[in-house]
Amino acid sequence: MKAHRLLAVVLRQLYATRRSLDRLTDIFYWPAIDLAIWGLTSSYFQKLSGGQDHIVVTILTGLVLWIILYMASNSIAITILADLWDRNLMNVLVSPLSWTEWMAGNILLSLIKVILSFIFTLLLTLLLYKISLFSTMGLLIPHIALLIMTSWWIAFIIIGSILRFGTRIQTLAWALVAVISPFSAIYYPLSSLPKFAQYISYVIPSSYIFESAREVIAAGHYDTFKLGMCLGLNIIYLILSLIYLKTSIDTARTKGLASLY
Repeated sequence: MKAHRLLAVVLRQLYATRRSLDRLTDIFYWPAIDLAIWGLTSSYFQKLSGGQDHIVVTILTGLVLWIILYMASNSIAITILADLWDRNLMNVLVSPLSWTEWMAGNILLSLIKVILSFIFTLLLTLLLYKISLFSTMGLLIPHIALLIMTSWWIAFIIIGSILRFGTRIQTLAWALVAVISPFSAIYYPLSSLPKFAQYISYVIPSSYIFESAREVIAAGHYDTFKLGMCLGLNIIYLILSLIYLKTSIDTARTKGLASLY
């Protein structure tokens, strides 16, 4: 893996992002809209509960963590899709760039976008609601790392499916993360879900992250069991998703790129 090739992938996409309203919207606009909606909602809940500040902090923290997961997975998937939309995938395949370097470059790019959106959201939270989440996020660094790990296998499943079945299922780039959101217990405890939904949540790594994050906010306590379960599930899903991605790449090569459009 060559560093200059990774840099080339990142720079190419950053130049495209700078001139793309769609990509800038994903980084800044939608996080701002979500923050406005959930911030006002949590402020209303705070008034109903008699001014308990932890409600606002808990909901906004959940939102920021969810933005990290969504942004990290969506950015990788959309970047790959962009090469398909622009009919540029053939150029990638015939270049000296390997699939590993291409994917690693896109992952690095997604981390840059996550950092930009993350800092923007925290600053906007401070500006709009006079609430600083910087210290809280400092306590949640292990959770953030696990969320980014979760985003990788989600993105690999999305990319593998698109390479296998074509752009007719490209909506998966936005839909797959949304499907797991109700089972992730982002804004509410896992116990509030119906029993069948709780059983589904047990096999979704992000549910352990958000449950543990609320415990850290409430009591400053790290639940090593939940973090360990999340790590274990992430490793399993990451291995399976890489296998699926590899077989999908082989399938795409066998069928030809024309089958993807």
